[in-house]
Order: sequence, then C-alpha cells, then structure tokens
Amino acid sequence: MESDSEKHPGLHRFSVLSEAVTQKSTNDIITPVLVLVGPTAVGKTALSIQMARRFSCEIVSVDSMQVYRYMDIGTAKPSVLERKGVTHHLLDIIDPDEQYNSARFVQDTLAAIEKISSSGRIPLLTGGTGLYLKALTEGLFELEGIEDEDVRDHLHKRFQAEGREALYHELRQIDPVSAGRIHINDTQRLIRALEIFHSTGQTWSEHLNNQPAPVVNFVNLLQFGLTCDREILYDRIEQRTLSMFKNGLVEEAEKLQEMGYSTKLQSMQAIGYRHVNNYLAGDWDREETIHTLIRDTRRYAKRQMTWFSRNESIQWFERTDHNGVLQATDDWLCRMK
Repeated sequence: MESDSEKHPGLHRFSVLSEAVTQKSTNDIITPVLVLVGPTAVGKTALSIQMARRFSCEIVSVDSMQVYRYMDIGTAKPSVLERKGVTHHLLDIIDPDEQYNSARFVQDTLAAIEKISSSGRIPLLTGGTGLYLKALTEGLFELEGIEDEDVRDHLHKRFQAEGREALYHELRQIDPVSAGRIHINDTQRLIRALEIFHSTGQTWSEHLNNQPAPVVNFVNLLQFGLTCDREILYDRIEQRTLSMFKNGLVEEAEKLQEMGYSTKLQSMQAIGYRHVNNYLAGDWDREETIHTLIRDTRRYAKRQMTWFSRNESIQWFERTDHNGVLQATDDWLCRMK
C-alpha cells in the first residue's frame, strides 16, 4: 500500500513542520494552513472534500452551528458519505443547550491544528462564520463573560410585548454602529447587542473597538473564497431550502423539542430552526415558513459576502473553478519546498 507521502508527494516536505504546531517565535505558527470560505450554499463542502483528498488535509469546521449535536439538516452538515475518508474537526462537539463562542472556537481550532500538524497533514479550515475566522487570525474582544440571563429574559419578554421594531429603535439610539450591521429580523443578535449594553454599560461596538491582538500569527496561511452570480446563489439557496424540508428539517426540529430543548435557546433561534419552530407553534403555515426561510437565508448570504469582502487576504474564485483553487494551492505548497 502506498504511504501518504507517496500518494501526495507534497506531503513529505511538511515532515519537518509536523512537530505539533511548529513555531519560530512564541506566537508564530509556521505550519501551512489552508482556508476556504464563502456564503452559505455556494458549494464549499464539495471543494473542501476534494482539497482534503488531494493535499492530505483534515478539515476544521468554521461554522457556529455545525458544532451542535442532533442538528444536522438545518445546519447543512457534510453527510456521512461526504465525510468518509476525510477527518473532520469541530462537528457535533456540544449539545444544543450549551454555549459556544469565538473564544472557544479559537481554543478548539488551535488544538485541532496542533493535532493535524503532528500527524503530518495539513489543516483546512472551511465554513461561513466570518466572526470565528477573524477571531482566530486577527484577534477579537471576547464577550463570553457577558452573560446575564435575567437581562436576556427581560429582553425576550419585551420582544414579545413590544415587538422587534421597538427593540431595534432602542438599539439605534444607543449603538447605531451595531444597529447598522444587525438586520432588524436578526432576533438573536438584536437581543445580544442590547444584553451587552444593559449588562455592562458599554455598547457592543465599543467592546469590539477594544479588541486585543491575535492569540497567534499564522506565517503560512492561504485563504480562498468561493463566489458566484447573485441570482445563481439565490437559486441554490432556494433549492437547498426545499431539499431540507424534503429531507426532514421539520421532523428534526420537532425531535429537538421532544428532547426538551427550548425554542428560546441560542441554537434553536438560529436561521432555519426558528422558522420551523414558528411553523410548529402554528404561527406560520408551511408555505410561509419556506418562503421566509429562503428570504432570510438570502439576506444572511449577503451579510456573509459583505463580511468576507473586508478580508483582503482572500483570493476569490468562481464556485465552479475547482481546478483554479487546486492549482493555486499546489503552486503555493510547491513554493514552500
């Protein structure tokens, strides 16, 4: 049987780097790390699998929802068949009632990178949660210590009594910067922004302005982004949404409720699940639920592209140009010989 280095000649040149996460100074990681990002439904999973098999990578998920167990269809996790032969990290690591944030993502990802590198393979970070990637590569003020359940419960009650418009108007008054980047229909982040202010006396944007330097410096980091025409992406979002319903999204959300997971949980308020929860509560019919989910997913994709477009280190490729990404990766690795 061929060894990994025989099947993938480029792998041999990283043997010297595979002593955990090789460092040239305290915070420098010089082992090669690949990144593949893009909006939801653009086709990241298929290409990431292709890259992993060609370059002997292990995949680290950069997705704030795929960390949850029992939430597979609504989070568009790679299928068991897609994962076959490719090790994935940061999938199914916590229950839906547990909290997860960018600080823990950085910690978990650095541990995964160390483990992957020590085996002589290449970490491939892929997903659509831009905040997590920024926390890892640029540093980000972490708000994990700002958790006030009483304030949050009070805000949820106000939301039910006064409506989202009232809360959004309040946010615009106290933190116009955050209001400018939070859509009025993004209930989770709207309430989170108000919770931060009422818990600390400082706005979310003020906290972010105080962000520290990154925990580590990636010396050899290659970042790719997938994009496509907006209408093509919107059609893919519609088709995937319909497929999710066909494949059991409603049943998945129903089972989560039966398991005792509250619809008020952060995970259950995520896009897709909050829509189906409204359907199960009788607030929307099936047609309205599907229509609203498609609309909100398109808006989410637009926000993702706006976020990633600020990262000047990303090399952008059309979603169908797999060969271009593979060739660029191969060229980059060859230059590291």
